[in-house]
Amino acid sequence: MAERVFLELGFNDTTMQIVASRAGASKETLYRHFGSKEGLFSEVVRARAERVYGQVESEIGQRNDPRVVLKKLGYNLLGKLLSEDPLCLFRIVISEVQRTPELGRIFFEQGPNQLLKDLASYLEYATKQGMLKCQEPALAAKLFLGSVVANRHIIRLVVPDYEDLTDEIIHHHVEAAVDMFLAAYGPRPDMRAPPTAALETGHV
Repeated sequence: MAERVFLELGFNDTTMQIVASRAGASKETLYRHFGSKEGLFSEVVRARAERVYGQVESEIGQRNDPRVVLKKLGYNLLGKLLSEDPLCLFRIVISEVQRTPELGRIFFEQGPNQLLKDLASYLEYATKQGMLKCQEPALAAKLFLGSVVANRHIIRLVVPDYEDLTDEIIHHHVEAAVDMFLAAYGPRPDMRAPPTAALETGHV
């Protein structure tokens, strides 16, 4: 209920009394649980970040083939981030972060940064298994997530009616990002001639 009020009214126009009335609770109860409007909003941010990022993080934990993992991760992440409620919450956090920096830190640590760490861990695992070649997994994770999210997310945040993003467009975007990533970090066959060939012919 609190999230819906913040999304509807924004941070400034939301009051604890309005949230309490909508929830059928007392203002005193809200203050007892959350301490302040900032504390309540922090909990809303934490819960939303967990819903947006928590499910896509589970895709990484399956330890499947990189192309399968990255495509599923990219598609699910982009689809979730571009829906209206997460976009509204992003706008609220951005508008409030100068006055309440802690809100930005909570959102970053609960969402984007945790996903970045989980993806870097998967890329390190896939490299050890010979499925990828990522000497700097954290950097590779940033590059992949940036290629999937950055441009589309910025456009939807500031020019929401710029384009009609269909499932087909999102799939094509993610496929291209995965192809580009694997071209840079995919395993490469050893192009050197096997030494046994020269030994078998007697030429060393």
